[in-house]
Amino acid sequence: MKSQVVGAGLLLLLVLGAVRAPRCTHPPRCTDPPRRYTADWPSLDSRPLPAWFDEAKFGVFVHWGVFSVPAWGSEWFWWHWKGEKLPQYERFMNENYPPNFTYGDFGPRFTARFFHPDSWANLFEAAGAKYVVLTTKHHEGFTNWPSPVSWNWNSQDLGPHRDLVGELGTAIRKRNIRYGLYHSLLEWFHPLYLRDKKNGFKTQHFVHAKTMPELYDLVSRYKPDLIWSDGEWECPDTYWNSTNFLAWLYNDSPVKDFVVVNDRWGQNCSCHHGGYYNCQDKFKPETLPDHKWEMCTSIDKLSWGYRRNMAMADIASESRIISELIQTVSLGGNYLLNIGPTKDGLIVPIFQERLLAVGKWLSINGEAIYASKPWRVQSEKNTTSVCYTSKGSAVYAIFLHWPEDGILSLKSPITTSTTEVTMLGIEKHVKWSPNPGKGLLVYLPQLPPSALPTEFAWTVKLTGVE
Repeated sequence: MKSQVVGAGLLLLLVLGAVRAPRCTHPPRCTDPPRRYTADWPSLDSRPLPAWFDEAKFGVFVHWGVFSVPAWGSEWFWWHWKGEKLPQYERFMNENYPPNFTYGDFGPRFTARFFHPDSWANLFEAAGAKYVVLTTKHHEGFTNWPSPVSWNWNSQDLGPHRDLVGELGTAIRKRNIRYGLYHSLLEWFHPLYLRDKKNGFKTQHFVHAKTMPELYDLVSRYKPDLIWSDGEWECPDTYWNSTNFLAWLYNDSPVKDFVVVNDRWGQNCSCHHGGYYNCQDKFKPETLPDHKWEMCTSIDKLSWGYRRNMAMADIASESRIISELIQTVSLGGNYLLNIGPTKDGLIVPIFQERLLAVGKWLSINGEAIYASKPWRVQSEKNTTSVCYTSKGSAVYAIFLHWPEDGILSLKSPITTSTTEVTMLGIEKHVKWSPNPGKGLLVYLPQLPPSALPTEFAWTVKLTGVE
């Protein structure tokens, strides 16, 4: 009888177990709980970078703020004028503005009167950008959204009386473009920051009252795909509480599954910690880095913000921009190209022209750029400079100058019995032959310049090569 009772009890437990622990019929739903990251760099640095960022390759950077009103010198106008007291800035103010005019007086003149977010978004889409990064707050402290801790120094209370961050985000996302937010940790002249600085950054009044509340607000309000941090260089990450914020961002924020960040989270972080690496402005590695990186650069070579005194010689050429894009992608990087709109919200024609030139080039050659990977050889120089990318079994050779004899020599690919050669933008196969040394010779189509798919930098697609 006892054995029967025990047997019945075991049977009951098995039945209950079956009820309580049903067999997993949907494996994706039955995985282990997501990993949680701790507030330290070894843990945070181990987070895999969301795939969308590496696939995107090309983005547009937008520097816009109160500095767009004086629009002279650079977006560091206030610091050069009042921080460094450079004589040329003092002279500019004396010659163009009334006595006792303050930087704060520029605020009401930042009107954004002609800012049409859908027009901007259309331009960025036509440029081939897969992500856009907007300055939500530069080092001047003015916020382009109604920050709850920037009273009367934000775009809702002063100037445009609009939520610029929100409006652009809505327009960008309608076009399936990722939205990134630039945010400066420091503010040059904020009283709490100056107090912390005076205390040797042993206190964190500014961080608790300003920096962190704004970062949490930006993430919760706009759910950015990317946070482009800056203004970190005067203090260690421990002052900024960067690791605590990033642990929340990766574990519990509404964007934890897809958000990407850069490496500017403290004076000890650049090129060492964070998501992908910027290292420094206009960073160009010479060899293939072992970590995902991004080159940020500006169409105006002398400024990130709009300048009224910009000259044509200061503008990067179409060929330079496209060359940098190609070289960056061949080395595994992303290319973030900056424009500075005017105080009225206009993007001047020369910036539009450069962006549209990139878009036109990508409309033909984007297959070799978007979602590509570095090949085993990144570049070679023969009669012309060649950069390589790859995707699946295809290898792309992008050459920057058309050979005078019309024959492209490629030394790195190893041909096989199945090798085929095509040129992006031209439907027919391209003739080739083995190179007597090594590699292959590609006989480029004999076409007048007007019939070529692009005016600069052409792509040969190779399949069946090693």
